[in-house]
Amino acid sequence: MKSLAGHFLVASPYLRDPNFAQSVVLMLQHEAQGALGVILNRPGDKTVDEVWKMIGGEPVGCDQFVHVGGPVPGPLIALHDQEELSEREILPQLFMSMHKDAIDVLVQREAARFRLFSGNSGWGGGQLENEMKAGGWLTSPASADLVFSDPEALWKTVCGDIGRRIMVPDLPPERLPKDPGLN
Repeated sequence: MKSLAGHFLVASPYLRDPNFAQSVVLMLQHEAQGALGVILNRPGDKTVDEVWKMIGGEPVGCDQFVHVGGPVPGPLIALHDQEELSEREILPQLFMSMHKDAIDVLVQREAARFRLFSGNSGWGGGQLENEMKAGGWLTSPASADLVFSDPEALWKTVCGDIGRRIMVPDLPPERLPKDPGLN
């Protein structure tokens, strides 16, 4: 089994689970025992500042939304670019933290790029592989820039990248036209 950690899972139109319709999941862990990821393109309805006030913390002055990482409840997960606050490197220049102390520091750093996720997407051993065999998911290499990109456009962007790799697999990305419709 090839691990998909550090890759995107992209919901195909054949995926029937409404929790994942048009979602892009960043895979954080993928082993024979199961898999863990977070949905990148589901901003929630509470800001970081609102969540910090709800849990009794000091206001942090951050109006970024906490994202819904998936249907499985769990601790906050931060994806960020601050290596010294990380528990694990997911991709080059993209780190993960779940410890409250690290996340407290992270949300107060003005120069930090980060996203917070409440909940996660999890699969038991073999479950994700079966969903992939059924055509529910496509995969694509992930990048930190796309993780922090506009969540509203992410699914379409990653699907477009997958389509280009299928249609012209040997063409380097820098040689692709910005708008193929102009060809």
